[in-house]
Amino acid sequence: MDVVWTDLHRHQNPKLEINLGQPIPTYERAERAETIRRQLETDARFRFVGLEEHGRAPIEAVHDHGLIDYLETAWPQINRATGRSEFAPEAMLHVGLRDGMSAARPPHGAAAAFGYWCYETATPMVEGTYLAARASVDVALTAADKVLAGASSSYGLCRPPGHHAARSVFGGFCYFNNAAVVAHHVASTTGTKVTVLDVDYHHGNGTQQIFYDRDDVQFVSLHGNPNRAYPWFIGHEDETGAGKGAGTNLNVVFEAEAEDDEYVDRLGIACESIAGFGPSMVIVSLGLDTYWNDPISDLALTTDGYRRCGEVVKQLGLPTVVLQEGGYDIEAIGRNAHAWLSPFV
Repeated sequence: MDVVWTDLHRHQNPKLEINLGQPIPTYERAERAETIRRQLETDARFRFVGLEEHGRAPIEAVHDHGLIDYLETAWPQINRATGRSEFAPEAMLHVGLRDGMSAARPPHGAAAAFGYWCYETATPMVEGTYLAARASVDVALTAADKVLAGASSSYGLCRPPGHHAARSVFGGFCYFNNAAVVAHHVASTTGTKVTVLDVDYHHGNGTQQIFYDRDDVQFVSLHGNPNRAYPWFIGHEDETGAGKGAGTNLNVVFEAEAEDDEYVDRLGIACESIAGFGPSMVIVSLGLDTYWNDPISDLALTTDGYRRCGEVVKQLGLPTVVLQEGGYDIEAIGRNAHAWLSPFV
């Protein structure tokens, strides 16, 4: 299996995030990707390859151009205005602020505008954020290129992750939605249907929002119940798509401490829905924060459970692109990624 990798992810190096109102060391740090890389390098069945640049066009097909422009240009202005080495928003746009009035406009100044484009406080910007986020998209697209060229599967070791970034906002450690960019690219260039299967503990709210009214991209997400889990306001089981996309959105929610057998069984049922949709490709948003010891999640999967999950998805018999999302137990993330991917090699 080809593993697409770049060390450009190291440019995304914030030290802190604001979690439940408190500054804490960030969970989304470089060691996550580096640990996975080291683990996979011990297995000769995984071949590391570099990214190929794809330019802005695939991102522009999915994300608001203003969002892309902001991420590309904001840091020098923020740094000059604040003198800080990393920055998070002071105020964020809420729908209630202009209830009954016209739509909000971005304020002047990149520091003030941060809260127009970002919806939460755990996703800071540093000097290298845009470089790393663009590289992460290129990792994902390069992995998809491998499968489009005939490989049965590939793995994009994406960092920063992407599935919380929606069309016109970023957050949840995510700046551009890697899986959504790939899904749109494949569906639009091949004229076929595509499924995004999100197995991160946290619901892929951005991916759902981007494809909610489309019938060519199915979104299937298994995640912690949003009544108790980030992103809180989206990811309920009655969210099934709208318009042409009615019936193409499937959310499968778990209560705390769900273990391997329950998860694997419900993943199998979700895969039956995928088979019924008839996609030409499955794009997996691979979160490993469903692990029993993950510091910001509360499910109870084991390393062997990840191997079983990979086997279930492999049994679909479809070309598969796996893209890394979350997973914050640094000590375990490498072997858990290896276990999930092993059925594909």
